[in-house]
Amino acid sequence: MYDYHSISLSSFEMLALNVLLLSLIMLALYKGESRLDSDSPWAMLSLLAVFGISSRILLDPLPNIQPVTMLVLVVGIYFGGWRAIALAGVIAWTSNAIALGHGPWTLFQALGWGAVGLLGASLSGFLREGDRLMVGRLAFVSAASAFLFDWTVSLSILLDASTSMIIPYLINGLAFDLYHAAGNVAFVAWMAAPLGDMILRHSEIPASEAVSEVAPN
Repeated sequence: MYDYHSISLSSFEMLALNVLLLSLIMLALYKGESRLDSDSPWAMLSLLAVFGISSRILLDPLPNIQPVTMLVLVVGIYFGGWRAIALAGVIAWTSNAIALGHGPWTLFQALGWGAVGLLGASLSGFLREGDRLMVGRLAFVSAASAFLFDWTVSLSILLDASTSMIIPYLINGLAFDLYHAAGNVAFVAWMAAPLGDMILRHSEIPASEAVSEVAPN
């Protein structure tokens, strides 16, 4: 008998396979979303969490390139800050616990993506006009969000290093920040519009009210 599980793939072939799997998950998300009750935002968030977790794991071979930052930003725009924070925490903890390694850094990742979700909620009126997502503006904000997330996560080194190390650490990771920013722009171009359309069908929060969930009275 043939042992098909012993087939060895090159790094490029494995990455291509993972991108194909992620595309199939995205297609399944699109098809599955159409059958959800339009008044079920939490069911929609559950589907988005599955997509975010899968994307982190499947695209892990790429240097700091995955769509979670863009995803949380868009969720903040349409669903508000608190739900974006919840999604950020679920994606960070689950993907790390399952495959990527769980530790104190998970908290900082959740905080970083939560901050991105709050940013999306606070800029909802700028990034969305009525039902339409402003993709050009979103690309710019998503690129900036890469630095917001990465620099928040970088603060985790202070658990085991002095504050004098933070600036050299940020400079050393600048290339990865740029990879993240470029990846975010690419993901906005690829999937932000269809994701926005799907989320809109289950959103209870108008654009003018998205930030009110996190802003003080």
